[in-house]
Amino acid sequence: MFSDELKNISWDETTERIARMTDADVRRALGKSHCDINDFMALLSPAAEPYLEQMARLSRKYTEERFGRTMSMFIPLYITNSCSNSCVYCGFHRENPMARTILTPEQIEDEYRAIKQLAPFENILLVTGENPAKAGVPYLAKAIDIAKRYFSNIKIEVMPLKMEEYKELTHHGLNGVICFQETYNREHYQLYHPRGMKSRFEWRCDGFDRMGQAGVHSIGMGVLIGLEKEWRTDVTMMAHHLRYLQKHYWRTKYSINFPRMRPAQNEGFQPNCFMTDRELAQATFAMRIFDHDVDISYSTREPAYIRDNMCTLGVTTMSAESHVNPGGYHTYPQALEQFTVSDERTAKVINARLKELGREPVWKDWDASFDLISPPKSGGVRGGLNV
Repeated sequence: MFSDELKNISWDETTERIARMTDADVRRALGKSHCDINDFMALLSPAAEPYLEQMARLSRKYTEERFGRTMSMFIPLYITNSCSNSCVYCGFHRENPMARTILTPEQIEDEYRAIKQLAPFENILLVTGENPAKAGVPYLAKAIDIAKRYFSNIKIEVMPLKMEEYKELTHHGLNGVICFQETYNREHYQLYHPRGMKSRFEWRCDGFDRMGQAGVHSIGMGVLIGLEKEWRTDVTMMAHHLRYLQKHYWRTKYSINFPRMRPAQNEGFQPNCFMTDRELAQATFAMRIFDHDVDISYSTREPAYIRDNMCTLGVTTMSAESHVNPGGYHTYPQALEQFTVSDERTAKVINARLKELGREPVWKDWDASFDLISPPKSGGVRGGLNV
C-alpha cells in the first residue's frame, strides 16, 4: 500500500531538496526525454521560474503528441451534500448550519435530463459528501444505473470505499473514480480533518490501491493547494504516488488535478499559501513534462482566462457550466454551493471558445461497449479513448 511507501519519503527532506535545486538541475531536466522524480522537483522549484516559456513549449509538444488538439469535456453533478466529516475548509462540513439534501432517484434523473439540454455531455462526475449510512454504495449503484441511460462515461467523487465496493460499482457501469488526498503531510492531515472517516489518513491514502485492485478504468488524483504552505512538496508527493500506482496498476488511466483554495470571505478557514497563476502554470508544465500520458484536468474553479490560456499548453480535460450544489441543474438551483465557480460561461460558449483556440472539444471519450469486452490476459482496454 502506498501509505507504507510514503513513510520512507520525508516531507522535510523533500522540501529542502526542492529549495536546493539549481539552474543546472533545471536545464538537465529540460534536456531529458523522460524525467524522474528528481527532475520533477527541479521543474517545480523556484529555480525553474526563468524557464517557464521553454517549459510551456515542451508541455504543448508532449500534449499534442499524446492527445492531439482535443479537449475532453465533463460535467459534475452533486447528488447529496450530507456529510459526517468536519473538514475545516469545506462548506459541507457537518457543523455548518445548512439544509442537507439527498436527491431521490427521480430527482437524479431530472438532473440528468437537464444536463443533456445544456450540451452533448457524455462524461459525468457524480459527487457526494460522506454519509455512507444514508448515501452509501446502494445509493451510488442506483444513481449509476440511471446514469447509464444518459451518459457513456460515469465517474464518482465520493468517500473512499472498500475494494469489493469499487468492484461492485464497476459491474453497474462505473468507469472512473476521482479522490483528492487533500494533503500528503501526515503530521498535519488531522488538523484539517479532525473528525469523521476522512480523519483516517491511511484509509484515504490507500483508497487508490483499492481502486486499482478493483480494476477501475480511470483514477483521478489531486492535492488541495492551500492546505500546506509548501505546495511544491505536496505536488511532489502526488508525483511519487502517481508513479507507484502506474507501476502496480498499469492497465489504469490516471488524471491529475490542481484545485486552488481561495481566501475565505468571512471568518472561515484561510489557506496557508496562495498559488499564483504563474505557479499553477509551472505545476501544470512540470507534470506534463514529467508524465506525457497523464490527463490534466482544470475545473470551473479556475477563471476563464486561465482555462483559455492553458487549454493549448497541457490541460486535456475541462468541466463546463458546472453547478456545485445538489440538484443545481434542475431541482435546487439556488442551494448553497461547496465552492465558488469562477468560469461561469455556458457549455456552448466554452465549446465555441475552444474551437477558436484551435482545440476540438470531445464530449464522449468512452463507449459503453468497451465494458462488454473482456480484456486479454496480456493487457487491458484503456479508458479515455478520443473517439
